[in-house]
Amino acid sequence: MIGMIRSEWMKLRRSVVWLLAAVSPLFVAVIGIAELEKGVQFPWVEVLSIASALHAMLFLPLLVGIFAALVCRYEHVGGGWKQMLSLPVSRTGVYAVKLGMVMLLVGVTQLLLLLFILLLGFMKGFSGDIPWSILLGSILGGWIACLPLAALQLFVSIAFQSFAAPLAVNVVLTLPNILIVNSSQYGPYYPWAQPMLAMLPRDDYGFGAFNMSMETLFIVILGGFCVFGLAGWTYFQRKAV
Repeated sequence: MIGMIRSEWMKLRRSVVWLLAAVSPLFVAVIGIAELEKGVQFPWVEVLSIASALHAMLFLPLLVGIFAALVCRYEHVGGGWKQMLSLPVSRTGVYAVKLGMVMLLVGVTQLLLLLFILLLGFMKGFSGDIPWSILLGSILGGWIACLPLAALQLFVSIAFQSFAAPLAVNVVLTLPNILIVNSSQYGPYYPWAQPMLAMLPRDDYGFGAFNMSMETLFIVILGGFCVFGLAGWTYFQRKAV
């Protein structure tokens, strides 16, 4: 397992994936500087709401798909799956490591978002103490909410040899988020909308899918992760290489 982790790290450490991880947090920080009004009573929560709406509704789901496609890219080129699986490794271990790498990249993105929010707060001179519980809860909640989406996107990325096909599917399914989060019936069960539902502060949102409690939402998220993770693992176990 350690050898597989080291191998995956060597593939990714010099790739553009690290720059991609910083794109959304940086963009959100720029928008926050431009859009945040002066004299807001709770500036930390306000900037978190702006960041979550932009980052978690659009960019984060897209990045999860890109990360999943990138961790499978090398194996789809030149018989990479055959070379990897000819080594003394288990398919379960390979699948777990690749899913772990996707979630590691999501974690880096979330930490960068937190860093840029803090930098924005210091630059703008936000008043009051930093609401660490709200900020960390939002960042961690967004990371957890990406688990089913990461499992699903890894499944699709393993199934399709084309790098563009999984990304096209992800883009098409991300765009309806702005409508689906308004639905209490479908929003909580839609993997592309779950990161936004988990990250946005709940006090000012009492409509659509935001009516669902966080506890119920995370039960749905973990259930989706189990379903998609098991489906992807089963497919990978039976995949001919």
